[in-house]
Amino acid sequence: MSGREKKVLIVTETDKDTSELYSELARKGFVYSMAHAQNGVIEQVTDEAPDLVVLEIDRRPNSSSIWELAQKIKQAKPLPVIALVNKETIGNLNANLKLVDDFILQPGDASELLLRVKRLIEDTGSTDSSELIACGDLVIDLASCEVTLNERLIELTFKEYELLRFLAVHPGRVYTRDSLLSKVWGYDYFGGDRTVDVHIRRLRSKIEDASHTFIETVRNIGYRFKCNS
Repeated sequence: MSGREKKVLIVTETDKDTSELYSELARKGFVYSMAHAQNGVIEQVTDEAPDLVVLEIDRRPNSSSIWELAQKIKQAKPLPVIALVNKETIGNLNANLKLVDDFILQPGDASELLLRVKRLIEDTGSTDSSELIACGDLVIDLASCEVTLNERLIELTFKEYELLRFLAVHPGRVYTRDSLLSKVWGYDYFGGDRTVDVHIRRLRSKIEDASHTFIETVRNIGYRFKCNS
């Protein structure tokens, strides 16, 4: 692999030291960081833009929280995910195979992990052009999670970016407010559909003006992203 350093985000449910497992990654030029499953993982995915995520699934074999987190990671960014499972949690893989791209049985082997990480990153590597959504003066960089208008960086909150990205990757398709709540906020979100309207209004205030219109209201239905350029 060439180019910039590849980043791996390790998401753990425990506080035990597993750094030895990732020693080969560091020796081979990968940069890795750690995050606790209960502490701002999605924000870290957005801010650090890792190339791959490793989920350490280590306890509470009947808990669905770690799989819900895996789903949210995939919604935030289409990253390859490796699950590090133990004998108690491996049974849950069958029901959640669509959320992971590979798995390793704990305690794991550093050389094996390195090979699997390299394979997944190389297999899912994309060109620069495929990581950009361009609509006239508006450009959404999926790799860096940055949005520019007329080459000027637009400051968006995490959910504003999520909402814009989701609409932009499905141009022309109309989504109801309930559908956007489910797709962007997740099925476990209990807020009302007023939340969507508020975020749409804020988005428009940041990316639209007399010369630019990107989000169209479809009366009595919802919203869609339109690009006439």
